[in-house]
Amino acid sequence: MTYTVREIALALGANAFGADDLLLDRVAEPIDAGPNDLALALSPKYADDVIGSDARVAMLWDGADWQAMGLEAAIIVPGARFAMAGLTAKFDLGQGYCEGIHPSAIIHPDAQLGENVSVGPLAIVESGVKIGDHSVIGPQCYVGTDATIGQNAFLRDNVTIAARVTIGENFWCQPGARIGGDGFSYATVEKSNAEEARKSLGKSVGTREQSWERIHSLGAVTIGDNVEVGANATIDRGTIRDTRIGNGVKIDNLVMVAHNVTVGDNTLLCGLTGIAGSSEIGSNVVLAGQTGVGDNLKIGDNVITGGGTKLLSNVPAGRMMLGNPATKMENQVESYKSLRRLPKFMKDMAALKKAVSKLTPND
Repeated sequence: MTYTVREIALALGANAFGADDLLLDRVAEPIDAGPNDLALALSPKYADDVIGSDARVAMLWDGADWQAMGLEAAIIVPGARFAMAGLTAKFDLGQGYCEGIHPSAIIHPDAQLGENVSVGPLAIVESGVKIGDHSVIGPQCYVGTDATIGQNAFLRDNVTIAARVTIGENFWCQPGARIGGDGFSYATVEKSNAEEARKSLGKSVGTREQSWERIHSLGAVTIGDNVEVGANATIDRGTIRDTRIGNGVKIDNLVMVAHNVTVGDNTLLCGLTGIAGSSEIGSNVVLAGQTGVGDNLKIGDNVITGGGTKLLSNVPAGRMMLGNPATKMENQVESYKSLRRLPKFMKDMAALKKAVSKLTPND
């Protein structure tokens, strides 16, 4: 892919300066940039790297003095990170999947494929499936019976979409994701040892032997528009009703969403986050990496968690939470500070105790 400086700036809604007819082949880190590369330097801390490189053109932060860096041209963007979205989309080389239906793909005669749908090698599309226009089903994917996928979907290799899952438009799914597996739901004839321990908060723990009976998953998974799912993420189907993922949700690698969970619009679930069954996650929520959410909880809109946070109770809208168990971030930070002071405090207390023990009654 080759673009002029002018074409890139126009696509990003940014301003081009200098020789805007120069051709660029790729995007590069400043220190590695060559004459035909666009050096990406969106912060002043990269200025020296640009000066020391062979780059002739750079994308720079608002207010940067590109001429002082010895550049022949520059693209100035006001919102650095947002500009990255447009820039990377323009230079994305894709995955190189072949267009059309590969001869080794198995597609049931009852499946309905829209216009310009591609199905890769060894993919399987079952009976009753509906796939929207311009969608790509990558190599070795599986799309189960009566599943529906909207237009402009892009399924990377080895993705599983189980039976009766419904997915909206512009769906992106990374390798190895599994959507629509059965929920982790089991029951015992009598109250289980785990239920007894939980109800008593650990005061009473049963010791009898018990066997577990499967609770079958009759629901499916419903996913809205403009959703992305990361590599090896899993979303379980509901027990009776569907597990639901709202519009614009972005799910990172190795995230686990359990049965009956609902996730509101434009929420981010970062890597290794786990959400237990029947919990409700609001809209515009950000759950940072390794966040854990207990079952049957309600997490309000605009909640943000720090990495490794464990949510064990409901969280009102607009809170920023941190820690295990989670508390408001400012409270958790104060607790951390107190913990760091604890060794000095104990040392001072020991010295005070020693001094007091030497006092005589007349003192």
